[in-house]
Formats: sequence, C-alpha cells, structure tokens
Amino acid sequence: MELLRACFYAFASAVAFGIVFNQRGKTLIIAGVGGALGWLIYAGLATTFDSEIPRYFLAGIGIAFYSESAARIFKAPAIVYLAAALIPLVPGGGIYYTMEYCVAGDVDASLATGLHTLGIAGALAMGVIIVSSFFRIWVGLRRERRIKSKRAAGIQKEKNPWE
Repeated sequence: MELLRACFYAFASAVAFGIVFNQRGKTLIIAGVGGALGWLIYAGLATTFDSEIPRYFLAGIGIAFYSESAARIFKAPAIVYLAAALIPLVPGGGIYYTMEYCVAGDVDASLATGLHTLGIAGALAMGVIIVSSFFRIWVGLRRERRIKSKRAAGIQKEKNPWE
C-alpha cells in the first residue's frame, strides 16, 4: 500500500511539473505515468541493491525507454515526456543537505553528501543517455535499411534540377 501511495505522489509531482512546463491534455497523463513508473522501478529494486545509485540508474533507463516509446507512439519529442517524468527522482534533498553542511562548515559531510548526490544525478543522466543513443542508432539503422531496400527495388530518389 505504501508503494502505491508513493507511486501516486510521483505521478502527481510529474503532472504538477508538467503543468509548469506548459504541457496540456494527454501529455500530462503520459508524463505522470512515466514519473510513477520511474518511482516504481526505483522502489521495487530496494531489496535487490544495497546502494541507491544502481536503482537510480535503472529507473532512469526505465523512464527514458518509456519516454522514447511514448514519443514514437504519440509523435512528439521524447523530452516532452522525459523532463516531467524525471522530476520525482531528482535528488533535491541531497542538494539541499550538501549546501546546509557547507554553510554550517561541516566540510566532510558536505563533500560526502555532494558526491553521493552527484552520483545519483550522474546515474540518472547515464540511463537517459544510453537509451536515447540506442533509439537514435536504431532509427538510423531502420532508415538506412529502408533506403537500401528502395534502391534494390529500383526506386530512386528524384534528382534536384538545381544541382
């Protein structure tokens, strides 16, 4: 029950930030589902991994894959869904505590918290980059294969008369 409540809160926060990003209609719902899915992956892996960083990495992969797939289905840029869906996982508390320790003069705690927060942000970014790169390569290969099959069938592109 606690997991469902947390996923609902992740959904609500992604929708709220979608409103801030000026999203409308079904785009808000799709981004909200992405946020809930990311939190579900993150929380679901709590018993599997001791560290938070691999959980954030896999949640970032899940959100990015969901966003790229939704972008293909609904014919919109992936960033529309990705930006709002990542919000529930952004390590805002870590950033806050890093600054609090820094202002208080606790250098060791500030560095430890800052490096952990940087690791979380880097894990999310790497998950998104890997999936985004995979989709770009996949789309490029599909396009090349389509062009080669058209050439093999004897269909050629019309030449530009101005060249």
